[in-house]
Amino acid sequence: MADQEPDCSQAAPGQNAATTEGDTGAGLKAEAAPGLEERLRQAEQKAQEHLESWLRAKAETENLRKRAQADIAGAHKYAVENLAEALLPVRDSLEAALVIENVTLESLKSGVELTLRQLSTVFEKANLREINPVGEKFDPHRHQAMTVVPHEGEPNQVVNVMQKGYLLHERVVRPALVTVSKAMDA
Repeated sequence: MADQEPDCSQAAPGQNAATTEGDTGAGLKAEAAPGLEERLRQAEQKAQEHLESWLRAKAETENLRKRAQADIAGAHKYAVENLAEALLPVRDSLEAALVIENVTLESLKSGVELTLRQLSTVFEKANLREINPVGEKFDPHRHQAMTVVPHEGEPNQVVNVMQKGYLLHERVVRPALVTVSKAMDA
């Protein structure tokens, strides 16, 4: 009986353990495969959600950019609307003065003064200020020298203003046209 081969149904202890582990490994692989597939499906689903979120954010950003461009274009187009509304009464006053038939010099003068006050109010509201630099030191950023004349006072001073200049806030819209003094020749 010793010559008999062992029964195949009974494996050696080392073989039995290996066979059991192999079966278990295959089972784990079979169980792991659906888990990996499920994780892959979830990852693809999350990737699709992220893509959709990104596309929505991109579209929203593009819409905001377009709205901002439209707002800027509108601001440029209608920037002087308030100034235009403020100037309309000045024009109305000038037109009313032209309609009057029996105009006296006094009524014409008072009408022009009233219209000038209206215009000054408009300029004030728009932050448009005049540059009238008589007696000030010449500033080439705000003044344009038209002539230079000998003068007893300090040289490089504005002695005469031929045309007033204007500032819008602090920016020169039009420089004042001036006569500047130079030292008297001895």
